[in-house]
Amino acid sequence: MTFYIRKAILEDAPKTAPLIYEAIGDIANRLTGETEAPKILACLEVLFRRTDNRHSYLHTYVAECEVTKDILGILVVYNGQEGAQLDAGLQRWLEQKNAPVTTIDAEAYADEYYVDTVCVHQIARGLGIGTALLHFAEEVARKQGFTKIALNVETQKVKAQKLYERLGYVVTEPWTIINEPFFHMVKTIN
Repeated sequence: MTFYIRKAILEDAPKTAPLIYEAIGDIANRLTGETEAPKILACLEVLFRRTDNRHSYLHTYVAECEVTKDILGILVVYNGQEGAQLDAGLQRWLEQKNAPVTTIDAEAYADEYYVDTVCVHQIARGLGIGTALLHFAEEVARKQGFTKIALNVETQKVKAQKLYERLGYVVTEPWTIINEPFFHMVKTIN
């Protein structure tokens, strides 16, 4: 299956929201202020179409099948300095919705380029798409002048952690996101 990676566009919202939800799991409840899957997905589409939050199309790339044009995977990335601004926009949106929780945990340092979300559609797993998306993130980070790229992985996702280690990421410290344990992993890039 051949694919290419491109910048996301607004029309990708219905196909990217389920992949974002799959990747971030329960964190989606906090980021949307919702508890039911259909409402969470609808809110993720809204956030994707907005420009003031971490899951905006502005920070998203998609792996698209050359033949069918299906979205096979997604990558959400941004620089750590931007993270606070993006989270402030998200917090304002949650406050306007009267969401039960509006505080968003920081996920990266200012000097890191951050891989917020990476997910490959289940029909395309094992084809190297996730690895290609992570290599693409490194290219984007380099172009923006960063020498470090980081991500957080849930402590129980051992298979994912092994993939990141194989790609050169190193666990630098424990991290907490929404009271859940993660490992902060960093890779030096040149």
